[in-house]
Amino acid sequence: MVDLKFLRAYSPTLQQEVQLLIAQGKLGTYLNTRYPQATHTVQTDKALYQFTNQLKQDFLKNAPAIDKVCYDSKLDVIHHALGLHTAVSRVQGSKLKAKKEIRIASLFKEAAPEFLTMIVAHEIAHLKEPQHNKAFYQLCQHIEPNYHQLEFDLRLWLTFKELKLPKQQAQS
Repeated sequence: MVDLKFLRAYSPTLQQEVQLLIAQGKLGTYLNTRYPQATHTVQTDKALYQFTNQLKQDFLKNAPAIDKVCYDSKLDVIHHALGLHTAVSRVQGSKLKAKKEIRIASLFKEAAPEFLTMIVAHEIAHLKEPQHNKAFYQLCQHIEPNYHQLEFDLRLWLTFKELKLPKQQAQS
């Protein structure tokens, strides 16, 4: 039996279904069927900034401006950091400036476009709602209506990657 650390918060029944998919070698097929476009075109920090800013403009016009968005190879998925929203304070002369930054784990350069959208939606939702509460998840669903399904499938994708299952399973 495989340790499903990315799915621990889900019901035992759902975890058993995932265990069965893994045992039958069908997890990759499931992911490939749902997300046939295996990667997206947002590969640079500049493109990620533009993508994030556009999503923010479309859904959160009144939220604070984002000063920096980048891929970060140091974010550790194992410690539940798929993305990070921070406010960095710097002293410039006699003024204190706070800059909003979003960092997305570099791992998501090779993810399906839907997963990148879900992660970015999650991080920009933090601009308005800092805590993971009901209002936060409602905001995530406002930005990405399929948010909860994408989050679950993203956890399946992370499980698939961590298990280092054969490539042909992902493509069959």
